Amino acid sequence: MDERTRKQIQFSVVYLIVAMLGMWLFQELIFRPLLIRQTEVPYSQFLDQLEAGEVETVTLGGERIIYTTRQDTEGGGQQRRIYNVVAVEDPDLIKRLLDAGVTFEAQAPNSDLLTTVLGWIIPLLPFALIWYYVYRQMGQAGRGIMAIGKSKAREITGEMTGVKFDDVGGADEVEVELKEIIEFLKDPQRFTRLGAKLPKGVLLVGPPGTGKTLLAKATAGEAGVPFFSISGSDFVEMFVGVGAARVRDLFEQAKSKAPCIVFIDEIDAIGRARTTVGAVGANDEREQTLNQLLTEMDGFEPNQGVIIMAATNRPEILDKALLRPGRFDRQIQVGLPTEEGRRQILKIHTRNVKLGPDVDLDRLAQITPGFSGADLANVVNEAALLAVRRNSDSVSMADFDLAIERVVAGLQRKMPLKDEVKRRVAYHEGGHALVAQLLPHTDPVHKVSIIPTAKGALGYTMQMPEEDQYLLSKEELEERMAVMLGGRAAELLIFGEPSTGAANDLERATELARRMVTEFGMTKALGPVRYAASAGMEYLQTQIGLRQEISPETAAIIDQETRRLVEEAQKRATDLLRENEAALHQVAQALQEREVIGGDEIARIAAAHGAQ
Repeated sequence: MDERTRKQIQFSVVYLIVAMLGMWLFQELIFRPLLIRQTEVPYSQFLDQLEAGEVETVTLGGERIIYTTRQDTEGGGQQRRIYNVVAVEDPDLIKRLLDAGVTFEAQAPNSDLLTTVLGWIIPLLPFALIWYYVYRQMGQAGRGIMAIGKSKAREITGEMTGVKFDDVGGADEVEVELKEIIEFLKDPQRFTRLGAKLPKGVLLVGPPGTGKTLLAKATAGEAGVPFFSISGSDFVEMFVGVGAARVRDLFEQAKSKAPCIVFIDEIDAIGRARTTVGAVGANDEREQTLNQLLTEMDGFEPNQGVIIMAATNRPEILDKALLRPGRFDRQIQVGLPTEEGRRQILKIHTRNVKLGPDVDLDRLAQITPGFSGADLANVVNEAALLAVRRNSDSVSMADFDLAIERVVAGLQRKMPLKDEVKRRVAYHEGGHALVAQLLPHTDPVHKVSIIPTAKGALGYTMQMPEEDQYLLSKEELEERMAVMLGGRAAELLIFGEPSTGAANDLERATELARRMVTEFGMTKALGPVRYAASAGMEYLQTQIGLRQEISPETAAIIDQETRRLVEEAQKRATDLLRENEAALHQVAQALQEREVIGGDEIARIAAAHGAQ
């Protein structure tokens, strides 16, 4: 008899005893008193009915007298009813019964049998339903309320995931690492003959959407060994100690089926760095769960043949004890895909998409730097939806262009603009586009639009790089700032004042200038010193602050240098547009007429005016 069956039998016996006790209490305290109260009458009413000849039968009991009456109804028939009264000392009762010709006895009537049966059956039904539900839950993989400390991990086979490494693109280096782990599990002698040991843990870290969970699914599909999958949030419940119990149960299951792989998705839910006792925000339950995980991964008891895989996009908050060798021996960076990786991802996601003859996946991979695998999958899906919307038989390159715009800029909104607002937006976007066209180290302009988008922009200028860039010079950064401020410079040049439309441009330009000052050491006033706080691998952080030991004087210089760089970028954009004002007017005029123009037309206008 296994442990679960034994617990089910114990539960059934205890439940039966409790149910019988509950039914007896219900019978004696609720059901019987309720029936008595419904038919109880005063003794005086009993005597009046007896003298009136309405009483038909009487049952004399020790505590109560139960009697039936026969009464005429309005329709000419007769109706019988049962009443009961409290028995009192009445020496003349027997004489009165005999004088009235009433049949009487000293035994309980047979009709009371129905009352007794109902008194036991009615309370039995809810107890039986509760027992059936709980017993069935206990039989379903130990997930009932009696097994709350059981792990919620699901064992997955390759057929269940439907994903292989061939279905993952842009992660060749990561695949090599994971395939080696699989080979280690399948053929350990190949590695142990040279003294190599099986890695205990593999941590996949990287920005959101780069395919960490997809790689885990592919590993499950390729492994050929048991694969347990669970989320970090599944360990913690409202009850204290449940998380640690589930960790123990998870590793007991894994050890029983070793060699195997355990995958914990979003491990930062339980792996956050521990705090000091009494610290604000401390969570004893989560820390107990983490402590148990640390012990199971590398404690006194051997953990042979079980590899822990985990994924997170917040490695900077994980506990140092969790990241040390012996627990997570390998930390694999799953970064944004390169151009070749994006090409592979696009081929995978367009397998079942009917593409038009003009679709160039190489070009799409080239113009989508910084896109994650999830972004590219979304682009393909949006392009297919756009093709369906226009009742096309295939997806064209124009659909992909619109899909990229939708992902980058947002959905277009046909929002009517006043002529003056439309004219200002046209000059603003024309300023961005013309500065980008005239500067030598900027990305080529792909499209300029003055159609409002769902993200709040009244227009946008889209640039598409020709290749991936892994480092930028100071000159290239300054040119990027000039492009960002080209719209504001155009407004100052044409209208003599800026507008609120340059708010996002100022934010991005200021942030870039601040990074040049504090991170890249690109100012003479502060020299080659880093003043920004360490960022590490904080994939979700949008801004980086200053180090705490920065003096007020140095902070003031940082602000001065940041402002100087932004002002110089704006002056450079303004001078450039003033020298090519005729081209700016033509670009703005074309935008007001057609609302959208391509990068080729921007280049043609600039060349026609001899722009340099």
